Amino acid sequence: MHNPPRILIVDDNETNRDILVTRLGTHGYELSQAADGEEALTAAKAQLPDLILLDVMMPKLDGFEVCRRLKGDATLPFMPIILVTAKADSKDIVTGLEAGADEYLTKPIDQLALVARVKSVLRLKELHDKVSAQAADLAVWNRTLEERVAHQLAEIERISRLKRFLSPQVAELILSSGDDRVLESHRRAVTVVFCDLRGFTPFAETSEPEEVMTVLRDYHAVLGALIHQYEGTVERFAGDGVMILFNDPLPCPDPSVRAVRMAVDMRDRVAAELQPKWRKQGHELGFGVGVAHGYATLGRIGFEGRFDYSAIGTVVNLAARQD
Repeated sequence: MHNPPRILIVDDNETNRDILVTRLGTHGYELSQAADGEEALTAAKAQLPDLILLDVMMPKLDGFEVCRRLKGDATLPFMPIILVTAKADSKDIVTGLEAGADEYLTKPIDQLALVARVKSVLRLKELHDKVSAQAADLAVWNRTLEERVAHQLAEIERISRLKRFLSPQVAELILSSGDDRVLESHRRAVTVVFCDLRGFTPFAETSEPEEVMTVLRDYHAVLGALIHQYEGTVERFAGDGVMILFNDPLPCPDPSVRAVRMAVDMRDRVAAELQPKWRKQGHELGFGVGVAHGYATLGRIGFEGRFDYSAIGTVVNLAARQD
């Protein structure tokens, strides 16, 4: 919608055009003229008016044909058309409306009716343009939303993969930096914590699988919360055996101190929360934990779609033997 609204007046009679220009000129519209149907088509495509006042009876192309061509051109924006004619027969009105006209005025033109119809149709044009603009904005927003959702899903997938063996804090730090090269093979001094349940093998051999799963679920829930709290990296789960790394893949201050504090908290939590419940259920299970510090080679091992983060070296075996 132009500001001021742009109106194209089409009539083969110059006097009729002048009358319309005079009556509408006082309302501040931007007015232009065309003397026949062909001029009307050219002017409409060049000017893209907000409203066309279109005479029906004209040489070359009559108003009905001009209306059909304009309304049938998908490259043009919505341009409302008011047909202006002395032909007041209902068949002519129907023909005009079927051709795509939005309103109809008969000659001689009543000035009040003219101004009212013009204002009414221009309001329709303004509303149409607003809806079209909102639809375009919505389409852009939807495309942007689809891209954001796709990006977020990819990030969620990456986070899920990393959080399989990293603490949430470390995984989110790697993702925020956009650099996961820290997971490539490298050598570093690390502190290794290995813990398991004493008496688990005979318990698993003599108990129902559902009982074993319940014990492991409770056990891993307690240990997992502490691993996240101390920002350890889970190297592996193997039944009741859990191995945790400190100082890798990202360095941390005082890794050995942090590892020992976590081990003590694990021991205390298992003793206070889990072992009394297990004893009531007739399960005699103890808890062992070993801590060792030394150099190891670390990195991802596995295959596409299934990687684990692992440590290789004597420090790993030492932590397991001290358990």
